[in-house]
Amino acid sequence: MSDTPPENLLLRLTRSLYRGVGRILRAGWNHPLPGLLWTTAIISALFLIFPGIDLWASGLYHHADLGGFTARHSDFLQRLRSLGPMFVWLIAIGSGLVIFLKLVLSERPPLVPLRGPLFLLITLTLGPGLMANGILKAVSGRPRPHNVDLFGGDLPYVPVWRFTDYCQSNCSFVSGEGSSGAWLVAFALALPLTWRRPAVYVTVTIGAMVSLNRVAFGGHFLSDTLIAWCLNGLLILLFYRLFYQRPPAWLTDKALDTGATRLGFWLKDSLEDFLSRLRQEWRTRHKPK
Repeated sequence: MSDTPPENLLLRLTRSLYRGVGRILRAGWNHPLPGLLWTTAIISALFLIFPGIDLWASGLYHHADLGGFTARHSDFLQRLRSLGPMFVWLIAIGSGLVIFLKLVLSERPPLVPLRGPLFLLITLTLGPGLMANGILKAVSGRPRPHNVDLFGGDLPYVPVWRFTDYCQSNCSFVSGEGSSGAWLVAFALALPLTWRRPAVYVTVTIGAMVSLNRVAFGGHFLSDTLIAWCLNGLLILLFYRLFYQRPPAWLTDKALDTGATRLGFWLKDSLEDFLSRLRQEWRTRHKPK
């Protein structure tokens, strides 16, 4: 038997665990895509093996004697909920406006390099738009917490990644607002390098507050929110690599500017040709006999 005191063994184990976690975190930071893949798998497995975590997290905000999920009646939390969609709309409209102005004023350079607006609009459309709201929320069938019998509803609790027909549309898995909150980080990644780090902190904070707010409202389980962040994070990282880290020749700022200029001139020529034909047809029909 070892003569090492138990407290020294515990200290060694703690140090080994600390070093191991540190290596994992550094590996995830240096290689974010595989790190996030592993994170998604681990979180999914955790909630599948221990579904009680979901029920415990939602139970923190459920008060049966006060009418259920009382946080939804808070004016402050309601205003906080509107904060996320407001930022998403502002960024999306701003991105679309940059592209629109470039097409209209084709001979002029864009207000900002077009790679950023394209990156933002594509990830918003494919992530929160298609993946979350268009596919998963439409087919998962997972009842929301306030619809579950354990929290005053009439439907059974369904673990994460178990697709059922209890819910027909706009279901709990995954969180749409969690997806939008995660997408805000894409805006930070599209900013110049000097602004990027502080912007990531700000957008992660806002996105997390908006996402967890829905858990307090009984609108989503914790797993809905965490997996929404993971899935949208994976999509954002994939397109970030495509747009910024390893862009093909046609995705450089210069190539996009040139392409948008040509497209803008072509659209204007096509529009002028269409209007000319329309005027000619009108004159022909209304020509005095």
